[in-house]
Amino acid sequence: MLVQVECKGNPKWIRIPVKNDCFDFCEFIKEASAKFNLPHGGNVVLKDSAGVDVDADIFDELVRTSKVSFKILDCDTADNVPQAETYFSDLSCPESSFSSESEGFDSTKIPHFRKKRFFEEPSDCNASRDLVHAALHSKPGGSDVLKEYEQTKSLSDKTRRKLVNILVADMVETHGRIPPVSIRVSYALGIITLFPNLKDKFSPTGYEQFYDPRSGQGYIAYRLKTVQRNSVNNLRGASKVVYQDGPKTLRETSSTTEQLSGDECTEAVSMMKHSTDAQVIKDKMKTTFKYRQNLMHDPDKSSLILDYFPRFLDTTGLIDQDFTMLFGDDISSKFIAKWPTFYKPRIIADCKNLHHGAHVDDLLSALEESDYGWDTDVAAILLLLHLLPPTVKGRKTGKISATEAADHVVKFMKVGTSIKAFLERAGSTQPFLLCVGEKRSSIQKFYVILDQKAIPCMVQTAVAAFDELFKAHFVFAVSYDEALCNFYTFIQTTVYGIDVGTAKESPRVKEIRVRIHNTEV
Repeated sequence: MLVQVECKGNPKWIRIPVKNDCFDFCEFIKEASAKFNLPHGGNVVLKDSAGVDVDADIFDELVRTSKVSFKILDCDTADNVPQAETYFSDLSCPESSFSSESEGFDSTKIPHFRKKRFFEEPSDCNASRDLVHAALHSKPGGSDVLKEYEQTKSLSDKTRRKLVNILVADMVETHGRIPPVSIRVSYALGIITLFPNLKDKFSPTGYEQFYDPRSGQGYIAYRLKTVQRNSVNNLRGASKVVYQDGPKTLRETSSTTEQLSGDECTEAVSMMKHSTDAQVIKDKMKTTFKYRQNLMHDPDKSSLILDYFPRFLDTTGLIDQDFTMLFGDDISSKFIAKWPTFYKPRIIADCKNLHHGAHVDDLLSALEESDYGWDTDVAAILLLLHLLPPTVKGRKTGKISATEAADHVVKFMKVGTSIKAFLERAGSTQPFLLCVGEKRSSIQKFYVILDQKAIPCMVQTAVAAFDELFKAHFVFAVSYDEALCNFYTFIQTTVYGIDVGTAKESPRVKEIRVRIHNTEV
């Protein structure tokens, strides 16, 4: 999109860059600064045609919903800037986007912004808490939120939605349909100060699930968009979530094993195809790890990885070995170490508070009646799907239920059935776990299915098999099934501790993490 921008009385047309399906504020400032050759160290203020300050959090919506033109004010020193001017804070534009020590503008730097902090003193936490407390006392239903937390030290999904709706209504009533970032942050801070068990200890501030000023995401932001959508008929839908730092990211290995290259690597790959010695195969797989990772991230060769390395199909332990070379022993062992004793009982306890349906009831029953339904460990894993159900990822993608999504994680095949025929009927392109047995409660063999090929699991237990299924995504650089993004992202960041603080998580993932870690069993 092109918009007219004026600086020092000189109007020019400037293109607004698009990033992740949103009009990008920071990139637009870069483009405008370059176009007008703004001097080094200049303080930049962006206003609309009416002279109203434009902040990063409302930029995309403003461009989409209005015919706008902009004016850029460039002041040589901060002292010359009127007190009423609003400067772009370090929470609106990540600090990595610009440098205050730049020698001049280039494509990777934007002019220095005078930064402000939303909370200078610890007492602001108390002010934010009082703000939220007053809003809950003044609005219908607020006392129910306070009462539930007092009794349970937590909030149910229904009550959490009520809390957010009440606070957003109070926010809009006081500050308008597009409240400033500082106000949104204040309400989010107030929530975790008033309700400390809702604080996410895995995130920088603890309130990102309610509002993350860096990304503009969170329950408060989502509710505000709903309010804005209802009042602006031509507002486009929210942009598609893009998960970063996932299985498809090319990573440096944590292993110190010497890697082969050239003819030596080619010879090792050829030797593995004909060797019958499992230890020789594992040793050669270690020394060709880097070569294999490069193939995984080559679009033309990644689909042929099991043809290049067919021993995955008959030699157990290779998925675990590659994953451990990527992340080290400590991360590799976390799921098996933590799931049975910490996560499983807490997820079961939380799911007992869910609105029960047939599938949830069947899974909970399986935990008590060993001869009914799924194996108890499989049942517990599938219960997590009901806490982190699939979400719609676009207008053309229909939402599926948690029950339907469970079939994307595990499938059952009765002993004696042809695996080849079964996989042809299944037709799934994403990795899943195939459980083989006389009945679901008594599984005899587990396979990780990739590209309709069965990779035997190293240890024949449900927990160990799911551990390999998750690891296969990273080992083979395969993205998560779209319906399972929240589910697998929770496993990735919360259980394994991979990309904590850098992976993009939905508010629901953060909320469930907080709830699980505050559940007593």
